[in-house]
Amino acid sequence: MATSSALGRSTDLNADMLQLQQRLQHVFKDPGLLARALTHRSFSVDHYERLEFLGDSVLSLAVSDMLYLRLSGLPEGDLSRIRANLVRQDTLHKLAVDLGLTQVLKLGEGEMRSGGPKRPSILADALEAIIGAVYLDAGYAAAQALVQRLFQAVDISPHMDAIGKDPKTQLQELLQGRKLKLPEYRVVAIMGAAHQQSFDVACEIAELRLSERGIGGSRRAAEQSAAAAMLQTLETKTDHDN
Repeated sequence: MATSSALGRSTDLNADMLQLQQRLQHVFKDPGLLARALTHRSFSVDHYERLEFLGDSVLSLAVSDMLYLRLSGLPEGDLSRIRANLVRQDTLHKLAVDLGLTQVLKLGEGEMRSGGPKRPSILADALEAIIGAVYLDAGYAAAQALVQRLFQAVDISPHMDAIGKDPKTQLQELLQGRKLKLPEYRVVAIMGAAHQQSFDVACEIAELRLSERGIGGSRRAAEQSAAAAMLQTLETKTDHDN
């Protein structure tokens, strides 16, 4: 028989989930999708990473469409720069905090003790997972509308600050400047216990037949590390060619 404290926690969680849906302005037909989007791999094998993968692509498309319409006079390179600013971890982290995801994330005890609920990479990933969950629950139009609401208060202009670009953004802009396809990131291995995992990610540029690896405490961090390694390789290659 469930204890009163357990029932209380369950009631609180249900109330938090209802309030989150109100903030999202989307009521899930399948609440299990939202529950999965808020579940870290340290808590359960049924976690958000596949939804995050999907949500990342939906987010990119929705933001691209928004910028294409809102900044109609800008060339492709500037649109790419602004999009990179909008979908970067720092921006998504702030949006996730504003949504109150810190209170509703489900993480294992080790991750909770190490500050997981406030970790920018986890919050950014969970937000992408929610976007993916909305897409599966109600289709692209609903997910696109959510993205537009999320960025409604963000000051989007042709002169958005480009200072402090992360390695992935720098690499993307470098390749676009050379008219090359964007790099592909592939998880090579996941190491360690569930609450202390390390990701080994490969950054590959097929046209140049180059591949570099990076390791980090999250997939996002490992991708940044791999991108940094690729930037170093390209810089060395350019110096050698000159």
